Amino acid sequence: MTAEIGHFALILSLCVAFAQACVGLLTSHTTPVVNVMRRGATLQSVLVAVAFFCLMWGFIQSDFSLALVQGHSHLAKPMLYKISAVWGNHEGSLLLWVLIVALYGTAFAWLEPRRTTRISDAFYIRVLMVQAFVSVAFLTFLVLTSNPFARLIPPPFEGQGLNPVLQDPALAAHPPLLYLGYVGFSLVFAQALAVLLAKDKAHEDWAALMRLWTMVAWIFLTLGIALGSFWAYYELGWGGFWFWDPVENASLMPWLAATALLHSLMASAKRDLFSGWVLLLAILTFCLSLSGTFLVRSGVLTSVHAFANDPARGLFILLILAGFALWGLTLFARHFPRAPEDTSFSLISRESTLLIQNIGLSVATATVFIGTIYPLVLDALGGGKISVGAPYFNSVFAPLLIPFLILIPFAPLMGWGKGDAPAAAKRLAGAAVFSVLAVVALYIMRPTPPLALAVMGAALWVVSASINAWRQKIQRLGWQGISAPAYLSHIGFGVLIAAAIAASVWRSETIVVAENGQIVHIAHYALRYDGVKEIAGDNYQSEQGQLVFVNSGRRGQILHPERRFYDAEQNTTTEAALAQDIGGTLYAVIGEREQGKQVLRLWYHPFVNFIWIGAMIMALGGCSALRKQLKK
Repeated sequence: MTAEIGHFALILSLCVAFAQACVGLLTSHTTPVVNVMRRGATLQSVLVAVAFFCLMWGFIQSDFSLALVQGHSHLAKPMLYKISAVWGNHEGSLLLWVLIVALYGTAFAWLEPRRTTRISDAFYIRVLMVQAFVSVAFLTFLVLTSNPFARLIPPPFEGQGLNPVLQDPALAAHPPLLYLGYVGFSLVFAQALAVLLAKDKAHEDWAALMRLWTMVAWIFLTLGIALGSFWAYYELGWGGFWFWDPVENASLMPWLAATALLHSLMASAKRDLFSGWVLLLAILTFCLSLSGTFLVRSGVLTSVHAFANDPARGLFILLILAGFALWGLTLFARHFPRAPEDTSFSLISRESTLLIQNIGLSVATATVFIGTIYPLVLDALGGGKISVGAPYFNSVFAPLLIPFLILIPFAPLMGWGKGDAPAAAKRLAGAAVFSVLAVVALYIMRPTPPLALAVMGAALWVVSASINAWRQKIQRLGWQGISAPAYLSHIGFGVLIAAAIAASVWRSETIVVAENGQIVHIAHYALRYDGVKEIAGDNYQSEQGQLVFVNSGRRGQILHPERRFYDAEQNTTTEAALAQDIGGTLYAVIGEREQGKQVLRLWYHPFVNFIWIGAMIMALGGCSALRKQLKK
């Protein structure tokens, strides 16, 4: 009965979303209509939430009469993974997507009128109308092609279980965070279309509003990508933090576009500049978010990220993507906002630095897009399968990063309209000296490829310059200067880039076929292999390796890399063992046994944890900017 309630709530939510869209499209933009749209958005969220929790209850109760539960759960599965299995599949993850679309619409419906009176009723109604059309598209897809409440008759007694690599706490949080980012851009898209539909754009304070909601989505997407990278590092057993997988790239593209959008919105909110570019970026960012959904669910990829292998579903999503892209770009072409005549700016100004940064981010987005889509298009046209991987992306991104990183510290120090370059250079001189000395020291201490060394030097320049400028701001303004979102985010970005380079070019790796008692050396560590022991987990059997430190301050400590066999799924996974120190991470996995000996693979990645620390600092900078904007 719970499943039937959920299915009915889903269908009813589609009807409500359609009615809400029609009301916004066909009626006058008056206060009574505002109330109708607000209540419609709320009712839609309630109904989708009912459907979502009905499905979750089916997983919690192990209701194997539901095909989705039977295909992705098991009686022996821990409760956390029963719950996370709700979105560990195509239908459930799509239901989560629809729920977040509805919740964003409801949040806008209730929070914006209380937060500000700077938007008109007409603008407010148009935003909720477009958001309702987004809900209609995905609810229709869900109801017609991806019913999460399909029944099995007769019901089986046991389920097939969840993919073992998805049975991890980080993977319980990774998809919701990503979706909060992806779907957040639907509201930004709705605001862009509301601006384009407006007859008088001058009286709408849309840029500040769009910046706030873009920041919310950007923070969630940053955290989601970082968490996914961290999970891949310790779970998949290949010792990497970024593989340039097409679906990884599909999350990076909207992040890059949204970063460009945030910087452009600064100029739009301050000086009414780049309005057309901002609206185009808002449309493209949402379309890039949808492209990731298409790649995951179309069957064109074989990936740990792939939920479905159904070309018909992929075609449906492609039509949704094409429909929204066509709608947005058509409106943009017809109602392109012209810049006011009095918004000229000097070549040496904050506007110029923001423009150059936008060009860099746009080129980076296009680079990732071409490298991701080209192999798929070539295969579809019968040209055969090719792989575009790390060598392409690394060779293109490194030259792009250097000028981009060098420019970052200048932007916050430049004035609007006309900046003072000598004054900015004087304030940054100390950071420049530090960066040059750091590069020289690194060149002497560690063999590093010149291009990698240049990128690392530029990243350290961003960190040192941002810290120095932040310190000067605090000296000038006292504790009022402690709030510096731009400096914080730039520090995080510099830390991330420097750590990624260090972990990639300075890493150590060894593969050993070891016998009991053998000493294995890696970086500054020596470990003794003491064999494996068998242990039983909640829903798996494990071969657990014993690697004992025999030197350094860790003498006597033991690493336990594992190979786990999941009986329900008939699948084997590799579980890495990690040891952290201030300078990096030791990473160990075990492989097959060969003639009584054990295959061991060990890596040492210097400073790899600072990749995720940098991402956290960036997100913290975003939160600081959000708090600052909400206080205005």
